Amino acid sequence: MKLVLTEEQRELRDTVRSFLAAASPLSEVRRAADSETGYDPAVYRRLNGELGLAGLIVPQEHGGAGAGYAELAVVLEETGAALLPGPFLATTLAAILLTELEDKETLPGIAAGTTVATVALDGDRALNGAEAEVVLAVDGTRVRAVRGGARTPLTVLDPTRRQARVDLREGEAVSAPEAALARARDLFAVAVAAEQLGVLRASLEAIVAYAKVRVAFGRFIGSYQGVKHRLADMHCKLEQADSIVRHAAWAADEAPSELPLAAALAQAHVGRACFEVARDSLLLHGGIGFTWEHDAHLYYKRAKADEVLLGPPRIHRARLADLLEL
Repeated sequence: MKLVLTEEQRELRDTVRSFLAAASPLSEVRRAADSETGYDPAVYRRLNGELGLAGLIVPQEHGGAGAGYAELAVVLEETGAALLPGPFLATTLAAILLTELEDKETLPGIAAGTTVATVALDGDRALNGAEAEVVLAVDGTRVRAVRGGARTPLTVLDPTRRQARVDLREGEAVSAPEAALARARDLFAVAVAAEQLGVLRASLEAIVAYAKVRVAFGRFIGSYQGVKHRLADMHCKLEQADSIVRHAAWAADEAPSELPLAAALAQAHVGRACFEVARDSLLLHGGIGFTWEHDAHLYYKRAKADEVLLGPPRIHRARLADLLEL
């Protein structure tokens, strides 16, 4: 088992991080979130054209890079840390499902960056459902690819990621192997946990930087014992989450039999840890953290939205307990 990034994975991380810092800083995230589309299509085209990230895990025979989930986790951690708006996570989830179903129709468009797709995760609600050309709906062991139908934008907590209610009656449903659907759900959990790891890391980095410059009662607030202890606890959560995500991504690539347990642990632990760190980061920023002008509340909202994206934490804890026969 390898929990440390390889040289190639570190290079991928650095490339994505530098690209997002230049093309989608938080000031641009705010502007894009307030725009008509909710994201910058030009950034998305560059993300897929220059870096080829939409096709990262798509098999090579369908035009993708055929990379592993360890590489995908590296990328999602960076897009999470940058609060990247738009349909990247949504299309990634669709690519995961379609890859497991060995699709030949939609994957080439996803790999080329020309097709925006998503998965209906909660009934008829879907991430970026209004922007997606293809919405995949799973009902038991049947999957329906919806390419038309009504799309109704929803009011959401996280302003950087939109959702919509989709009319799922269009499109023909086809049977899918139960094992493939189960693996896809586990891979969804790994992908979301990787993004949560990025949100957690960025939230901690922001409050550590603030604690070094904010002065209260003549002292930097980072010198106060109460703040230092809180920051240390947050750092421990980051280290634990990092190990859990790396292990889950490794299991997805190298140990399929370990994936269900690793995926359940990832969602049971990382989602809550991410929210707690984002919450504490906001609180330690004081009154300024609650203002619209500050970025802390954006991380807080993304953390809470991600925590319940695949269902409330109690569902993942219950599944983890079942897998452990507790």
